[in-house]
Amino acid sequence: MRDLKQTGFADRLATQAEAKKALLARFKPKPSVPDPDFDRRAEILAAEKEAARLEKERLKQEKEAEKLAAKEKARLEAEAKKAAAEQAKAQTAEQIEEQRRNERRERKAAIKAEQRARRAEKKNTRR
Repeated sequence: MRDLKQTGFADRLATQAEAKKALLARFKPKPSVPDPDFDRRAEILAAEKEAARLEKERLKQEKEAEKLAAKEKARLEAEAKKAAAEQAKAQTAEQIEEQRRNERRERKAAIKAEQRARRAEKKNTRR
């Protein structure tokens, strides 16, 4: 094969070395430009963290308040049930007492009626 470009061995070695340097230069770390907003970004990030912390704390307090409210509601319901049970018990006791009184009245009325009937019969037998 003929050399059309008519380059010598030294030229080819130099070209190869340049290509190798260019290839290696692609993998070298490039100098970076510092971000001008770096300090401000740190402040923004700190502010976001603080806002998230405050929000989390607020939610925690709301949750505690809800728990306390539910506990108080359950306590009030239990007290209401207890009071209703006591009232029903007292009412039942009153009803039982009232029923006993009524039965006693009926017995007394029956005894009186029976005594009257005996007296009337005795009176009729004497005459």
